Order: sequence, then C-alpha cells, then structure tokens
Amino acid sequence: MEEIKIIRSEYVTSAVSRKTCPEELLPEIVFVGRSNVGKSSLINSLTNRKSLARTSGTPGKTQTINFFRVTLKALDDTRREFFLVDLPGYGYAKTSKTNRKLWAKFIDEYLSSRRDIKFVCQLIDMRHPPQESDLNSFARLVEKNLPVLVVATKSDKLGKTERQKHLDAIKNSLGVDAESILPYSSTKNEGRDELLNVILNSLT
Repeated sequence: MEEIKIIRSEYVTSAVSRKTCPEELLPEIVFVGRSNVGKSSLINSLTNRKSLARTSGTPGKTQTINFFRVTLKALDDTRREFFLVDLPGYGYAKTSKTNRKLWAKFIDEYLSSRRDIKFVCQLIDMRHPPQESDLNSFARLVEKNLPVLVVATKSDKLGKTERQKHLDAIKNSLGVDAESILPYSSTKNEGRDELLNVILNSLT
C-alpha cells in the first residue's frame, strides 16, 4: 500500500517573466536540468499522469517556467498542496545566445524572488558525468542557499556496476555525499516513493 498518493495534479500556467508567475502562495518544488534530461518525464512519473507535462524529443522545447498544482495525501490522510515547477532546460547549443541569456536572467530572477521554494531537484543524466553547465547550475543554487537534491535520471539504462561508477562520478564532481543523490527511472518509477517522501517531509 502506498504511503503517499498524488490525488490531484493539474497544469496551472507557463510564465515568461517574474510578473506572470502565479500570485497564489504555495510551497514550490523546483526541477532544473539540461535540455532532454527528462524533467517532463519525471513530473509525469511522479504525478502518475501520462501527459501532464509535455515531453519532447527536441532539446530546448521548454522555454517557459511551467507550474503544476499538486495535492498529495499521506497514509494518515494528511493532505498537502504545492507547486511542481519545471524550469527551461539549459545547455542546448542550438538555442541562440540571446535566448540563453534571457532564460538565464529569468530563471535567476525566479530563484531569487519566489518566497516559498522548499528545495530544488537538480536533474543529471546518470549515463554521463556532470557537464560544465550542470556544475554551474548546481553552484548557483548553492550560492542562493537553496536546498538541492540531485536526481540522477535514466537509472534503468545502466547495469549495477556501471551505475555505481556513474553515481560516484556525480558525487565527486559536485562534492556531495551519496545520500544527496537519488537515482530515478521515469519508465520504471524507481525513486518515486523516495522523492514523494522527501517532498512530504519538506512540506511539514
């Protein structure tokens, strides 16, 4: 029996500036990562919805900050409501330099101004060592004193030995301990219960 259930999830809005972010004050759980790292797939896995967040094989497709209102219910019937926030992917080389600067400024404004960010999920593709853009993103989050959970996506693509090797590479590159990294497979929902627990704990 699931300890935590998502009983409601809905798309709210796509913001293109700080002024167009929702005025409603709810706790926010933020997802950030390189283009095509699997943010939308993870949101769909977490909420148990096939197409709540639109997935695309085209990197750089998400060019807005997308807000989803989610309600979860714990085993004791406690209910908590929050926003899942999907930030534009970074590191997509084919996007113009002007666009990259605009997105970076917008994301920085969002991260600096929102009042109730509980923590940020920094998504990193487990199959590859963290790239420079991953390291820069992680460093900016730490500088802003935002709690960060590193989510290593696409964990099902690696065998056990390879997987540990790649987790160690992420750990060493970011200078975090093993407990700060959560392996996740959106296709198999591996890591889903653990992430829901982290979210619930952050809301209480």
